[in-house]
Amino acid sequence: MARSKEFDVDNVLRKAMMIFWQQGYEKTSMQDLVSGMGIHKRSMYDTFGDKHTLYMKVIDRYAEIFSSKMENRVEGLSSAKEAIRLLFEMAVLREEIEPKGCLLVNTAVELSNLDPDAAAKVNDAFLNTERLFERLLRHGQESGELKRSYEPADMAAYLHNVLVGLRVMVKTTQDRGKLQNIIDTALKVLD
Repeated sequence: MARSKEFDVDNVLRKAMMIFWQQGYEKTSMQDLVSGMGIHKRSMYDTFGDKHTLYMKVIDRYAEIFSSKMENRVEGLSSAKEAIRLLFEMAVLREEIEPKGCLLVNTAVELSNLDPDAAAKVNDAFLNTERLFERLLRHGQESGELKRSYEPADMAAYLHNVLVGLRVMVKTTQDRGKLQNIIDTALKVLD
C-alpha cells in the first residue's frame, strides 16, 4: 500500500520557489532543495522528480500566482490607464518577504538560451501578461479613455517590455523616484 505524503505539497513547492528565486537554478543544489524544503531526498524525487522537473513545476506555480495577482489587482477598475499603472507599480512595490525582481525574468536571463523548456514556460507567461495589457488597452480605447492611434497588441508588447525592465531595475536600484519616473514616462505614450 502506498504511503500518504507526510508534507503539504503546495507548501514545499513554495519553499522550493523561494530557494530557486533567491539563488537561481544553477547555483541551487539538491542539498539546498532538500534542506530548504524540509523533506527527504527520496520524497523529493518521488513527488517532484529531478531538479529540472521541480524547477518547471516551480515556474508553472510562480506564473499562476503572478498572473492571478495581476488579474486581481486590476479587476473592476474602470480606468485602463490606472490599471496599467498598478501593474507597473506591482513590479516596483514588491512585498518585502519576496526576493527582489521576478523569477520569470531571472529564468529568462539564466536559462532561456540553454533550456528550451524553460524558455517556453517564460514565453507563455510573458504572452499571458501581454494579453492582459492588450485587454486593458482595448477596454480603454472602447471607453474613449485611450486614443486609437496605435494597435493594442503592439502597445501591449511595448508595455510588457517596460514591465520586464522594471522587474530588472528593482534588483539594481533603491531609487524609487527613478522607477516612478520610468512608469510615468511609459504611461505618457498612452496620452
